[in-house]
Amino acid sequence: MNPKDKPKSKISASRKLSLKMLLLTRACEDLEREKQDREEEKVRYLGEKLPPLQLAGLPMDELQKLCRQLHSKIDIVDEERYDCESKVNKHNKDIHELKLKVQDLGGKFKKPALRKVRVSADEMMRALLGSKHKGSMDLRANLKSVKKEDVKQDKVLTSEVGDWRKNVEAMSGMEGRKKMFDTGGGAQ
Repeated sequence: MNPKDKPKSKISASRKLSLKMLLLTRACEDLEREKQDREEEKVRYLGEKLPPLQLAGLPMDELQKLCRQLHSKIDIVDEERYDCESKVNKHNKDIHELKLKVQDLGGKFKKPALRKVRVSADEMMRALLGSKHKGSMDLRANLKSVKKEDVKQDKVLTSEVGDWRKNVEAMSGMEGRKKMFDTGGGAQ
């Protein structure tokens, strides 16, 4: 038997089509029946929970009593609705968490060990940007150059600190500040 040869089905095409049509009609009938059952259940439930109101000829006290009863029933129904909604939300949350767990368990795979590769900056830019990268990129050219003379001058300036009182007078800049230091030092 060649792998290219398909196994012939035992059912003819017309028979398959007729079976498909039967399944579809059966499914449609089931859907209609379920829809009617739901409607009948809704009517029955409303008939139990909501009897028809007879307001004709009732005194004011009876109407107020009826209103209080209706309000209490509304409160009970709202509590039931809230409980049902909270249960549904909790179950939906649980289902979502379980789906995530299933995905985590099914999606485990080993990460391949990465090799260290030495790539110059130019090669990396060419790989990232492709044909847009033009020219070479010398990273050392962009560094700021430091002159050794500047470093020596900074060391000389820091070593010339000397008497701190001279520095305060030189740095004060305002006569009022200098006087404040003088009077503060004289008071002690």
